[in-house]
Amino acid sequence: MGAIKIAIADMVITSMWVFCASTFGLLTSLIVTAIGVQSVAWAPVVIVTSVVFFFVFIFNIIGAFLGGASFNPTGTAAFYAAGVGDDSLISMALRFPAQAAGAVGGALAIMELAPEQYKHMIGGPSLKVDTHTGAIAEGVLTFVITFSVLLIFLKGPKNSIFKTWLLAIATVALVMSGTAYTGPSMNPANAFGWAYVNNWHNTWDQFYVYWICPLIGAILAAWVFRLFFPPPPPVKVKKA
Repeated sequence: MGAIKIAIADMVITSMWVFCASTFGLLTSLIVTAIGVQSVAWAPVVIVTSVVFFFVFIFNIIGAFLGGASFNPTGTAAFYAAGVGDDSLISMALRFPAQAAGAVGGALAIMELAPEQYKHMIGGPSLKVDTHTGAIAEGVLTFVITFSVLLIFLKGPKNSIFKTWLLAIATVALVMSGTAYTGPSMNPANAFGWAYVNNWHNTWDQFYVYWICPLIGAILAAWVFRLFFPPPPPVKVKKA
């Protein structure tokens, strides 16, 4: 029953995340225009980093409230591979489809509710290069962001606000690096949701680029993390 409950929580939070995350570019553009800094080259980067920080901070609170819910399959897989958390292969087999279903719901909802004049500014990742190049890019980017997440949250500063700010900086830097390749996504569920909206969710390219390689990258990152930061050995209880 616990695995089913966390899968349902994953579906809910992933739907919410995809709904909100698809608007980050739009929100950044509106804020830049509202405060009149269109001519300042660095302003959009600072603003989008602040937007990402705000939403990640809020979603961390929501995830904790929902019992550890996650909106990213690579994060779920990585923490399992790193030996952190209570997941099992069975729970992940329930959580991944739930996250994908939630992403579809979030993508459909934002496209339905967004004002027509802003719909061209809302969307998800898309493959802009050949399949193999995209797959490598998505795998490498996911490796880096996953290692960063593990390092920041397990070995980083104690302050949760500082942790979230570091994660926002890393996320924006990697998104900017991967924009010309795959979007990027670094989140298979998010990519699947938008692939469903664009009717290419059942293709090999989508599965290869946005599921297989990111999950491989995340698991490799967890193994490398464990190599540098091995978990403490189990405490042996002496029998009386």
